Order: sequence, then structure tokens, then C-alpha cells
Amino acid sequence: MNSKVKTTRREFITRTGIVTAGVTLGASSLSAASYKRIPGANDKINMGFIGIGNRGSQLLNLFMKQPDIEVAALCDIYEPYLLRDRSKVDPRYLKTMPGQVPKMGENFPGKPAKYNDFRKLLENKNIDAVCIATPDHWHAIQVIDAIKAGKDVYVEKPLTNTLVEGRKMVNAWEASDRVVAVGLNRRGNTVYQKLAKEIPAGKIGKISVARAARISNMAPDGIGKLKPEQPPKDFNWDMWLGPRAYRPYQYNIAPYMFRWWSDYSSQMGNWGVHYMDAIRWMMGEVAPVAITATGGKYVLDHDADIPDTMQVTFEFASKKIISFCIYEACSGELFPYGELELRGTKGNLYASEKGYRIVPASKGQFQSWSKQIEEEEYKNPNQTLDDGSSADSTSGLIRNFLDCIKSRQKPFCTLEDGHRSTSFAHLANIALATHERLRWDPDKERFTNSEAANRLLQYEYRSPWKL
Repeated sequence: MNSKVKTTRREFITRTGIVTAGVTLGASSLSAASYKRIPGANDKINMGFIGIGNRGSQLLNLFMKQPDIEVAALCDIYEPYLLRDRSKVDPRYLKTMPGQVPKMGENFPGKPAKYNDFRKLLENKNIDAVCIATPDHWHAIQVIDAIKAGKDVYVEKPLTNTLVEGRKMVNAWEASDRVVAVGLNRRGNTVYQKLAKEIPAGKIGKISVARAARISNMAPDGIGKLKPEQPPKDFNWDMWLGPRAYRPYQYNIAPYMFRWWSDYSSQMGNWGVHYMDAIRWMMGEVAPVAITATGGKYVLDHDADIPDTMQVTFEFASKKIISFCIYEACSGELFPYGELELRGTKGNLYASEKGYRIVPASKGQFQSWSKQIEEEEYKNPNQTLDDGSSADSTSGLIRNFLDCIKSRQKPFCTLEDGHRSTSFAHLANIALATHERLRWDPDKERFTNSEAANRLLQYEYRSPWKL
């Protein structure tokens, strides 16, 4: 994380172009053409948005709140989303997932160009940067193509659909002069930025275990059971599938429920990546060396092919352990406060985007001390949004990304960080699929004890798509 980090949302918003583009270029070596395209402090950044469904619309609206961007182009494979007209959305989508269908109807100061093929958007020389919020299996192709097209990139999490994709993306970024930021929103959050400095310095002592969970009771029907059908006439199903193998359309796959289909995503990726990123950031870890997973479809009788019950253990060379659970067939909180727990010799940390609490450790057998640290509580000074998140999280990442376009510094969450954190999801899913305790080489990014697991690191893309 660069040294110019600010912690409040107001500071994020007002800090636009403090470093004049070209004065501080960091490690990047810019071509003359790239140098000319860097917006100055008073210039508008022309943004293209690829994927403007549920999450893409949320990001679009957050970007529009920034004073120095222009919505130059929109791209989606579903025509009502591209037209920004909710009245044209298929009634079945509105009935089954009203909260996931964006409201749309934005008031754009200019008239953005509209594309149903992201490649055409990337050919637009007037676009400086793109925001990519398509399904996970599209990210690698679109990010690499955007880098090659000379665009700066903000890409939503989880970064990839496979582990090999992530390393290919990092290689493309490192060979370029582009700014690429990953939307792991806790990186922009005041609470976690504070903890990421204090926890490694020993605030709760030596950490042995960290825990988190995704809990959502989807019993009894989950995403339901449906048969293949024709997609809506204005939904380009073939383009939605992209590099993945062809299969008939089902209404409980797209546009939103792909999160429960392993070909396109997973809940370990959708939710687990957030927590794994925050935990490994605070613990100073890069990657595990061993992974064990148990679970399966134990309760829900629905079409999804991912587990409704899952427990994963990540072991590190430093002798630390991270435990993550997915419980989608029960409810209730795992901790007395917050969304994750770090257990240290001096106390336990319970944290979320809203704040944190530290509970002093109590003495065990044969110890004479009473407590080694004081109880502590910290509340995020920034506004809490309707969805329970903090106003400085995703907005902080977006503000930082725009600042980095001008300064050419590295963003809060780089592509390497996004790849390493997303890798936890892939490692967990592969461990569950193989039913093995897998040993992982973080440098070579290969399993050392299972060729069956190594074969799951990547899949063969459907023609004509290539990585």
C-alpha cells in the first residue's frame, strides 16, 4: 500500500490529482502515447463500464458521485441493462430477484456510447479507464484485453474463475504501464487500514488462529429447480457464457444466480475472498502451504452444484491457521461482534467495516498474569450505508483508483493482492473437490502432492476465446 494513504472518505474525495500526472510516475515506465493520455488534476477521466447489472450498477453510481469522471461508455449483453430501462426487464427476473435487478434510470450529463460487445468498447480511443463487473469467468479475458488496449482498469472481485487466470492477469499488468485496481472493498476501509498497521505490530500479541464465515439460511429451496429454456430474446446467452462450455440457458443461472454454479463462481469466491483478503492483510500472510476442506450439498435440494455446508482450514509456513466456513442452511452469528476474528496471545480481535473490539486474553493454566492489554473499541467515523457497509469502503477504493490514474502510483489493492486473496477460494474449492489435504507451493503456484488437484487450476476455453 502506498505511503499517501488517507483514512477518511472526505480526504479520499477531495484528494484528486494532488500529484500532477507525470511528476511522480513510481515504477512505471510510460510511453509517449501513454503519457499524453494521463488526465491532469482538472481533467475528467473518461470511464467505460463493462457489465452493468447488479454490482456493475452499484459501481456505476458510486463512480458517478466522483467529480472528475465522465461516463463515456456502457456495455452489457442484456439490452434492458444497456438501455437503463427497468420497464423492459423480463418479469421473471423482477419477480424472483427484485433486489438484484438494478433500479437504473440514471441521469447522465453526457450521452454515453453503448456497446453489446466489450471489444468494441475497448477500441474506443477516447476511453481512459474501464470498470469491469461482469461474472467471474469473464474477468481474465477482459482485464488482459483492456490492459493491451491501453486502459487503466478497476475490476470487481472475485478476480478470477481459476488460479491460472490470476497469474496470467498479473503478468500482463506487470508488463504494462497501466493502473489496475481490484474491488476488495475492505482495502479502502478506515477500520481495516488502521488494523493492518497495528495488528502486525503486535497489538493482540502473537496470532495463532483467524476465523470467518459466510452464513445465509437458504433452506429449503435455495435457488430452486428449473429446466432449460430459451433465454429472453434480448439476453445474449452465448456471449454471457463466453469461454465456458456451452449449456442451455436456465433462469436460475443468469443474470444473478451464477454465484451458485461452480463453472462461473462460488460462495467461497463471492464472500470468502473478502474475509481472506482482510485476514491475510492483517496477518501479513501471502499464501497458505496446506489446505483441507470438508462439506458438500448436505441440506438444500436445488440445482446449485456448490456446497451449502463447507469448512476450510488454511495452514501457513508461519504456523498460523485460518478457518473459513460456509453455512447456507442455517443462521445466527458466529462471533459476539463483527465479521471476523483474530486470536492472539494478548487478546482477541473482532472486526468489521463498522469498527472493532479487542477482548483481553484471560490466563490459562500455570500463568500468573491477569491481563496483558486493555479492552478496546473503535467505531468507524464514516457513514454506514443502507446495506450495512461503510461509505469509505468501495467509495474509498474508487477514489484511490482515480487518484492513481493521475499519479501513476499503485492502488490500495493491486492485481497481485487481488490474485493472492482470490487464490484462497480456488484452493479451498479444489481441496473440497479432491477430498485431499493439499500441499501448496506459493512460489510456483502448484500443488506438490496431487496432480489431480493441479489439473483443476485451469480449464480449456471454448472457442474462439483464448487466455
